[in-house]
Amino acid sequence: MTGIQKHFGEPLPLVIRDLTIRASDRVALPDLNTGAAEILINLITGASLPEQGTVRVDGHDTRDIATDTDWLASLDRFGIVTARAVLIGPLPIAANLALPLTLTIDPMSAETRAAVEVLAERVGLPSSRLDAKASTLTPAELVRVHLARALAPGPQLVLLEHPTAAIRDEGERRSLGEALRHATEKTGTGWLALTGDRVFGRAAGATWLRIGANGVVRREGLWSALSNLLR
Repeated sequence: MTGIQKHFGEPLPLVIRDLTIRASDRVALPDLNTGAAEILINLITGASLPEQGTVRVDGHDTRDIATDTDWLASLDRFGIVTARAVLIGPLPIAANLALPLTLTIDPMSAETRAAVEVLAERVGLPSSRLDAKASTLTPAELVRVHLARALAPGPQLVLLEHPTAAIRDEGERRSLGEALRHATEKTGTGWLALTGDRVFGRAAGATWLRIGANGVVRREGLWSALSNLLR
């Protein structure tokens, strides 16, 4: 992302001078509110275009995406964890996990069920919960399901939009950070978490970046990082 400016309903636009995320990076950005986080994800995935500047995904300018097919091909590089994603409450959790893999969920094949169980184990979701209705998911379990669904297609980069905003318990937030680390380390999958949750970020092994008022993105300094560790 270079020279980005995008208005999104706030008095001031989102401004990013320069930001590069590699497929192996594990990065947290704590400076974005809900609206800014949503528009940043839309800019990265090509769902929205900047008013100024350039977004390149794997070397390709998102302005050059001309068809739905091109956009879906670009979108496949990303897995997205967001509370805005919809689950089908009356269906079992297993069926919701299977939807990124297949539309044939009733009956579910043994192959698909095995893949679902692998996904659940990868994010720390007990197999005993898979046949319960998705409407029974706790807030922490819901994050695990969204993470599993994001990982299902084998993305290059996972984008997480304030994943722990609805979770008060510090232990659960730490556990979710550990789940993110565990789920992505084996495959070398990178991620960008838009979050100010230091407990979650530390457990996940995040590198913290900051966006300055002028849009300059810098790695968080040593003294700032130490201060945050003591919070």
